Amino acid sequence: MHRVKSQRLPIPESVMGMFSQSEEHLDDSSKHDGRIRSFLHQRGNWSTLVYVEYYPEEEFVELIDLLLTHLQAHKLPMTRVTEFHVSLSQTVILRHHWISIFVESLKEKMTFFDRFYCLSDKVKIYTNEERTRTFLGLEVSAGSNYLLELLKEVDKSMEEFNLKTYHKSPSFHISVAWCLGDLTAELEERQHELQDVVDKFENSARILQH
Repeated sequence: MHRVKSQRLPIPESVMGMFSQSEEHLDDSSKHDGRIRSFLHQRGNWSTLVYVEYYPEEEFVELIDLLLTHLQAHKLPMTRVTEFHVSLSQTVILRHHWISIFVESLKEKMTFFDRFYCLSDKVKIYTNEERTRTFLGLEVSAGSNYLLELLKEVDKSMEEFNLKTYHKSPSFHISVAWCLGDLTAELEERQHELQDVVDKFENSARILQH
């Protein structure tokens, strides 16, 4: 009796793709206002940022538009940010199955914090780590001590997942506009003028409180 040698059936490409280390993903910067992804896109990885959201009043947006008009007059066009927040972490990568555990870790640590207020009224210029984008920001001048306490707890959760913690000397701020490239020097030349616009804006202390 002859034994018939079995043959392995080919594994479908759709199944093989489920276990690939990375997913081929070509970013088209033209679809993102020229912005470039700062890390490789991988299946199951989620870009994650911890922040305190800020819901602006109409006057806040009017103030930002005044700042941008001033810059535009000096041939320094910037794009207004559509959502405002104060970051409490760097952008990190979480695996999908970690997300709910990570969120619960943060919730547990934030439970005992009381409500507090901050004032963001100091014009400051920032760039991302790659220096591919420059940001116009309003730095927190009052309430940063409370944010530091929050940050300590966020950093603990980051360490639990072996993720990068926040900057050692953080400058808490709300980014209000951005542009491509590193225009730090050009914008800092106008920083005092921009601060003057903020200081003279009616009720600025009230609308910049959050």
